[in-house]
Amino acid sequence: MADREWFDKDYYKVLGLTSSANEKEITRAYRKLAKQLHPDTNPGSEEKFKDVSVAYDVLGDETKRKEYDEIRRLGPAAAGFGGSGAAGFNFQTGDIGDIFGGLFGASRRQRAQRGADLETALHLSFRDAVVGVTTTVSLPSNDACRTCGGRGAAPGSGFATCERCAGKGVLNDDQGPFAMSSVCPVCQGRGGRIVTPCPTCHGTGREPSSRRVNVRIPAGVVDGQRIRLKSKGNPGVHGGPAGDLFVDVHVAPDSHFDRRGRNVTTTVNVALTAAILGTTVEVVTLDEPVTLKIPAGTQPGTTMRVRGRGVPAGGKHAAGDLLVTVDVTLPKKLNKEQRTLVEKLAVALNEGAGGD
Repeated sequence: MADREWFDKDYYKVLGLTSSANEKEITRAYRKLAKQLHPDTNPGSEEKFKDVSVAYDVLGDETKRKEYDEIRRLGPAAAGFGGSGAAGFNFQTGDIGDIFGGLFGASRRQRAQRGADLETALHLSFRDAVVGVTTTVSLPSNDACRTCGGRGAAPGSGFATCERCAGKGVLNDDQGPFAMSSVCPVCQGRGGRIVTPCPTCHGTGREPSSRRVNVRIPAGVVDGQRIRLKSKGNPGVHGGPAGDLFVDVHVAPDSHFDRRGRNVTTTVNVALTAAILGTTVEVVTLDEPVTLKIPAGTQPGTTMRVRGRGVPAGGKHAAGDLLVTVDVTLPKKLNKEQRTLVEKLAVALNEGAGGD
């Protein structure tokens, strides 16, 4: 996640908190808002739900919260800016030791940096979203060039020592009691230059590739939900921790089923006479079919419940149910004999109703 985005968005405000909120208050606020804004119970709230989830991803992680607070404290400059001051120093979030190390000619300590967060989209079938699945996603990566082994130089060629800095990578400028150091502008601190760049990577030493990451999708994930995988983003620099991977889930609609919270809904069609007299029907579920008894006199639109055939139990959630709505099929055309029988039935029903 970019520093600029962290500066622009007040995640404390998104959760209805102040920056002094403790860990329990952050978790409590997130759970309350996530319940209120969940797309299953509050259609149209997908964007707000995502904002709340992202805010908690940052504030709910101790390390990321510290970085976020520091960026908010420093302001826009925390995103970095090009400096033209003495020795070309970049006054960002470095400590004072980095600055004075350069002033006195000491080698600058390389600070550990957290790797960048990554985002990817994952498309799931309705069934996989309901029951949960473990799958993989492909992420862009940069591996060492296979042609030059990461050296950046064409095979058989080498490096030439930088004439400006004599291979040191820095230029020293004595200023009385101080020794000012700056990165060599010719070799950019590398101490040399590639004589013949590698034709594959053009001297970068890296080439585009991809890596696959296993993703476990919990049962009951909804369309538009974001899942965070800690430390699955880009690797850190100089020993820093890896970033996180954010997976945006997209669930395809199903021709037979729909969702209502943790319940799965479907429709079954029965004939008019079956609804009047009662019957049994086989109902397709996400697992094995079940036999459902339709009582005599079942009305169109009646919803019947099959326990435990919805979203599987997980964590603090109990298993959902399968809600079956009965749709009564009426004949579109009747022959003369059928019409006579229906008319007789209508007369009999009217007489029976009048005699009660």
